[in-house]
Amino acid sequence: MAETKPTAATKSASSGQPKKSGNSISWIAPLTCIILGYVIWRFVLGASSNFTVPDTTGGFWPNHKGPKTGLSKMYEGGIIVPVLIGSFLTVLTFCIERFLTVAKAAGTGSIAEFVRTVQFHLANKDVDKALAACDKQKGSVGNVMKAGLKKYKEMITNTELDTEQKVMNIQKEVEEATALELPMLEKNLVFLSTIASVATLLGLLGTVLGMIKSFSALGDEGGGDAARELSKGISEALFNTALGIGTSAIAIIMYNIFTTRIDGITYGIDESGFTLTQSFAANYK
Repeated sequence: MAETKPTAATKSASSGQPKKSGNSISWIAPLTCIILGYVIWRFVLGASSNFTVPDTTGGFWPNHKGPKTGLSKMYEGGIIVPVLIGSFLTVLTFCIERFLTVAKAAGTGSIAEFVRTVQFHLANKDVDKALAACDKQKGSVGNVMKAGLKKYKEMITNTELDTEQKVMNIQKEVEEATALELPMLEKNLVFLSTIASVATLLGLLGTVLGMIKSFSALGDEGGGDAARELSKGISEALFNTALGIGTSAIAIIMYNIFTTRIDGITYGIDESGFTLTQSFAANYK
């Protein structure tokens, strides 16, 4: 009885499960930003020199009175303010981190032009030039295309498998390379989407707490002085809303920008896999 041919080639050395890498920035950055937010609120906005009646006893939350500047008025918005400042700093941190990562993943040139270059070389059956184009392009699309091209080159000289099996092996290699690249692209975007929702709620929470405090003072004191204190308290409370809405808006805008760029890279990866399988099927029947 004839020996059955294998249906798939041995997995290449470049393939494998995605490496588990630490993502310490996911917990270090938010914690550091919250602490920095408190430092800014307590020692910059809440500096004694910013108030006409400073609380010289200090402590965690000094009861300063009479802010001299608009920024120092933000200090009187309450303990939610440093959390909101920390949230804003967290958004900036992850925006910078995602910008650098996505820029690196996009490669050195136009993805569409790169794919056309590879298609041209494959149409001429020049796999080595296509590999050289991958080395020049770099990025996620270049990495996936290079992994697929190595398998492509290997399948050209393979005499054990038929064309359909070879195409399946190339497709599998592309899928495995894609599985290594996509987690890097999508990592940490959850922080932007979460802060986009939570920052507004935190701002409203700070506003509500400030309003409760202001109306409580109105009920205790009464008279014209209480009305002035109420107006001042409402103004201070609204700083929370402004910070929350501003942070949320920036997070939403940047999240949409990054997801749009990632979608473009993902489309280039998908086009790479289609290019390799279709080219092999057409050129090596």
